Amino acid sequence: MDPAAPQGRTVTLHLAMLPARSRRPAADPVVFFAGGPGQSAIDLAGPLHTWLAPVLAQRDVLLIDQRGTGRSAPLRCEEDDPTPRTLAAQLQPPSNAMAQRCLARLQALPHGDVRQYTTSIAMADVDAVRAALGVERWNLIGVSYGSRAALEFLRQQPQRVRRVVLDGVVPPDVNVPLSAAQASQRALEGMFAGCEADAACARQYPQLRRQWRQLQSGLPREVTVPHPVSGQPERFTLTHEVLAALVHAPLYAPFLAAGLPLAIDAAAAGRFTPLVGLAAALGQAQSRLASGMHFSVLCSEDGPALWQAPAASGAQALVAPYRDICRRWPRGPVPEAFYRVGPVPVATLLMSGEWDPVTPPSQAQRLQTQLGTRAQSLVMPGQGHGQLSQGCVGELVARFLDAPNDEAAQAVVQQGAPRCTRARPRPLAVLPLEPASGGSR
Repeated sequence: MDPAAPQGRTVTLHLAMLPARSRRPAADPVVFFAGGPGQSAIDLAGPLHTWLAPVLAQRDVLLIDQRGTGRSAPLRCEEDDPTPRTLAAQLQPPSNAMAQRCLARLQALPHGDVRQYTTSIAMADVDAVRAALGVERWNLIGVSYGSRAALEFLRQQPQRVRRVVLDGVVPPDVNVPLSAAQASQRALEGMFAGCEADAACARQYPQLRRQWRQLQSGLPREVTVPHPVSGQPERFTLTHEVLAALVHAPLYAPFLAAGLPLAIDAAAAGRFTPLVGLAAALGQAQSRLASGMHFSVLCSEDGPALWQAPAASGAQALVAPYRDICRRWPRGPVPEAFYRVGPVPVATLLMSGEWDPVTPPSQAQRLQTQLGTRAQSLVMPGQGHGQLSQGCVGELVARFLDAPNDEAAQAVVQQGAPRCTRARPRPLAVLPLEPASGGSR
């Protein structure tokens, strides 16, 4: 468990494989790194089987539950229990009190030394898996935080990597909570601008920005909303942090963000059900995070800079919980080399969504210059977080991996870029059947 004490306690890693359809799969499989941090890779087997169907024609895809996630010595807090909870419990951002309760619970476990769950330590685990499987080289696909994990594996074991795909890029030198707060605000501004540029949306919601500012200025306030599962009305306190989280979640997916004008308009009139419903659409995926592992990684690798972050309203409210928790969460060792990024020795594809509210395109574009001439960056117009589910991406990734050498792989990206990056209109804003409440009636 502790690399400095190899004869001490151990953790058991769980892994699964999506087998290639070919009777003679390529010798270099794909290893997939999940996001979060704290997400189980094995839990994503279902959607990945669809998204990576073109890749699976020739290559096995290996799913490893990184230490602290899934079934690999999970660091779960009580709040991670998927059992339906009250709205107040679901919407309340993580607090220092919650984190300390969780920490005490985890430290009582045999694998509860939370300092041993950094990305660098976890990637040493992954190489041990590679060696045990007898794989000489493999390909890496990392999504969101998984892109940071993939970059760290590449840094540690460059000779063991054949090709790299990063989707929703998280460079090691980017502070995740701070950059996510800024990206969330940028995506929200993009939503406002998109509504103003669309005649129907602008006509239906002419005071949208003003309504949003008024909504923020009226916090905190008590609100009553039917629970999305039970339908029973529940009362909770709407704070700046809760409002920021409610708006942040739908921004992940453009088809959900299309409902934000209606939801903000309704909230300005005192009806919060649409806003809570939009956020709940992503709640199930978020509940699978192992919060203890999440804090262990971010507090070790990103935490110290958070202490200087202001506790402000709006998107910056997303930072405040991490700032408070990371002051007291034990931090593991992070080598200085972890934060340094240099030219990559293999072809590397970076992908971003134009309106990603957590890993904006600017992060990938800056990282591309650091990675050198073998790295290419694609920005998908109109898209949010995560591009693997886009129709053209699976095929592009498969062709990128199947190319016989790096030069051919880069040519595949150049040829496929026009199709994957063609302009896409925003999904049309959701319009109500009744007149809007924001001054258009």
